[in-house]
Amino acid sequence: MPRVKRGVAHVKRRHNLLKRAKGFKWGRKNRIRLAKTAVTRAGVNAYRGRRQKKRLMKANWAVSINAGSRPLGITYSRLRAKLREQKIELDRKSMSELAKRFPAVFEKLVQSL
Repeated sequence: MPRVKRGVAHVKRRHNLLKRAKGFKWGRKNRIRLAKTAVTRAGVNAYRGRRQKKRLMKANWAVSINAGSRPLGITYSRLRAKLREQKIELDRKSMSELAKRFPAVFEKLVQSL
């Protein structure tokens, strides 16, 4: 049975690791041991960040709905409660767009409650 040398795979793995660490500061961009932990941490932060982005967008939509509804004499939470009461299923994103871009339509919606 022929001998298997793993040099190519070994070099490729390290090369790909350093490619992912490109642009990092200090020795984390070109030293394998430091790059490995830096890339792992970067992946963890990226994963967490993708979820935080969704959370922040939801919060921003709520803020813009609240800003649009307060001049009409109703708070965000009361507006959501009344929509739920009347079984109107509008998501935060579309309500936020209405409040920002089409205030007249948003006003009619609020007054219909």
